[in-house]
Amino acid sequence: MSQPTSLLFQPTTLGPLTLKNRLVMAPMTRNRSIGNVPGELVATYYAQRAGAGLIVTEGTAPTADGLGYARIPGVFSDAQVAGWRKVTDAVHAAGGAIVVQLMHTGRASHQANLPAGARVLAPSAIKLASDIWVDPDGNQPATEPVAMTEADIEHTLDGFAHASARAIEAGFDGVELHAANGYLIDQFLNTASNQRTDRWGGTIANRIRFAVEAARRSAARIGADRVGIRVSPYGAFNGMQADPEHEALYAALADELSALRLAYLHVVDHSSMGAPKVSDTVKATLRKRFKGTYILSGGYDRARAEADLIEGKGDLVAFGRPFLSNPDLVQKVATGAALTPPDFATFYTPRERGYTDYPVG
Repeated sequence: MSQPTSLLFQPTTLGPLTLKNRLVMAPMTRNRSIGNVPGELVATYYAQRAGAGLIVTEGTAPTADGLGYARIPGVFSDAQVAGWRKVTDAVHAAGGAIVVQLMHTGRASHQANLPAGARVLAPSAIKLASDIWVDPDGNQPATEPVAMTEADIEHTLDGFAHASARAIEAGFDGVELHAANGYLIDQFLNTASNQRTDRWGGTIANRIRFAVEAARRSAARIGADRVGIRVSPYGAFNGMQADPEHEALYAALADELSALRLAYLHVVDHSSMGAPKVSDTVKATLRKRFKGTYILSGGYDRARAEADLIEGKGDLVAFGRPFLSNPDLVQKVATGAALTPPDFATFYTPRERGYTDYPVG
């Protein structure tokens, strides 16, 4: 069956990549990496979804301190790199492109989920008022974080750069820095979690410094055209909240990231899931100020995706939960076939049920 001629299904370029369509599989936590190492099950999962123009993996820790959730992968050890190589080989064999999302959990963490010697770190020693799942004990109050020293910040920034290099070694086509949803980079951006008075907090220039420096160092290691970043203006997840300078902060951040010539900016709008809406004004500002590829995200269906692409609001459109339960989502969207609903009870469980066993067709 020939593909539709709509804009959504036309090929495009992203840095050095040629994407076969403009549908992006959004990053989604799945908790299937036993021992923080992705295995054959993970490879099967992503290969099943290689019909996407671009896959962005689940959040993957750049350093041991970032492994705050149970069974999330990293990409800093030899075993993790070898595990991810199986994934990237499988996706590429199926004709897909894949980047790894580098996610340091920061204060969204529990000490029991970290390996020996790792610590729960954050910009400020402000505890997250939420529970974190711990195997086998279930939900536990988040661990109070240690406020990062200059040495901690330097080590972590180098960790992002090192993980970017290891990601390329693992066969990834690039990396996405997770600066959204209340994880470490976002924690530096947001005054709810950053109450520092040094050069990493307070003013807009100081609060965006960590995000910009993480992007700069990663780009220096693997090339800016292989680095993207995800942000969530007005996001409320993990205790984030807007402040009076919020819109000016994201405008300044977009300017700095654009100057680095990053491959893309991925903007999260989770209003379809109950979060505050990202205003059209903010989206338009980010679109205007960031000169690279712009990825739209948040509750999209085909009609809305097509309309926003035609209007030039973005260049690619990310789909999240529909990809979980529809490995062949691209074909279903193309033909208008009914979508299989996801099983919410198996989103974060450790085995294949609700992961690799959804039907195709």
